[in-house]
Amino acid sequence: MLIVGRAVAGMGTSGMINGALTIIAGAVPMHKRPALIGGMMGISQLGLVLGPLIGGVLTDKASWRWCFYINLPIGGLISIFLVFTRVPEQRKKGRAIDVLPTFFKDFDLIGFTLFAPAAIMILLALEWGGNEYPWDDSRVIGLFCGGGATAIAFLVWEHRLGKGAMIPFHLVTPRIAYSSYLTIASLFGLTMLNAYYLPIYFQAIKGQSALMSGVDLLPNILAQLVSAVVSGVLVGRLGYYMPWALVGGALSAVGSGLLGTLSPTTVTAAWAGYQIILGLGRGMATQPPMLAVQNSISPDDVSTAMAILAFSQTFGGSVFLAIGNVIFSAGLRDRIPYYTPHVDPERVIAAGATGFRDIVSPEDLPDVLKGYAKSIDWVMFLVAGLSVAQFATSWGMGWKDIRKKEEIKKEAESISKDGEEDVEKGAKADA
Repeated sequence: MLIVGRAVAGMGTSGMINGALTIIAGAVPMHKRPALIGGMMGISQLGLVLGPLIGGVLTDKASWRWCFYINLPIGGLISIFLVFTRVPEQRKKGRAIDVLPTFFKDFDLIGFTLFAPAAIMILLALEWGGNEYPWDDSRVIGLFCGGGATAIAFLVWEHRLGKGAMIPFHLVTPRIAYSSYLTIASLFGLTMLNAYYLPIYFQAIKGQSALMSGVDLLPNILAQLVSAVVSGVLVGRLGYYMPWALVGGALSAVGSGLLGTLSPTTVTAAWAGYQIILGLGRGMATQPPMLAVQNSISPDDVSTAMAILAFSQTFGGSVFLAIGNVIFSAGLRDRIPYYTPHVDPERVIAAGATGFRDIVSPEDLPDVLKGYAKSIDWVMFLVAGLSVAQFATSWGMGWKDIRKKEEIKKEAESISKDGEEDVEKGAKADA
């Protein structure tokens, strides 16, 4: 039931992200979108700020089930707002009742039937490999082979359908498009890894409660909130989005590299400063892929392109989170015996991030904490690698000015006029 519930919630979340981006694209012209997208991302980051805090309070004071119950009134309130909100359209469309008879004809059901098992098999192979089963186990190898073969069949089918495909190739093959998708996948991968493993560091190694673990994440989230809003406003004024992606990737790489030095004795000022650097980088780099895709396609394709973008970030987060779990588990199996040879790492892994303290003797606990911290460091090196990948793919998004031509012309005329005035002043001074 938990898996089914999370699947339904995931479908709703993906629709909210895609819908919000599509509404902004239809409501305002291109040069005004950065500030709105920045505000949207800022509000979403505010949710990330409140989420761990509220979730920690509910977990400590009530039950973890309330972390799910609390979404009911929030979702209901949003639904009411949407009912009474006029959503702007990119182009004139028919009534929904007229579209229903052609649903099964126009919707790429075969493509979905091929894609879903391919994604599930690949994710299961990454989840099971090195954890439930050895990497050379026939089940893991079979999942990789089956997922790869089904993915190839999916690509062949999508190419055959052309513009009617679930993922049309004309929205994927342009350099700006696939660079943006790869960038957002890397960015969301590092975001998910940080959101998952930093709380483990605070709870398992620092011994914090769920509530205080959420408080300790505030430097990261608040820095990202401020950076997303400020960069959105500046992109709208200056016109260029790629520099922010590049600077953001560089800062993320530095911040995550520094987080790779965490240990049980790391002081508060250090881990808070590292989180601020990473948060600033993530905030700067969040909007450019969205703006690049919207700026390079026709209005009719915006909703489909935003859906592909939302899929890229979600799938990237899922894949890299599974890879991070493999790295973390391998780190525990390698580092715990290195620091404490007589402690069984399998028992520590089975006990969980907060339960291993109950099965480890006080004499061995400091060394086990070292092994835990070093394993998290390995995951942070993956985060640093994703930051470098995001920096590299950002170069493909193009050096384009998203402002209106009239604004660019006025700015050029203003610069030219200022230059002429400077020349006149210089001539008068010489005279």
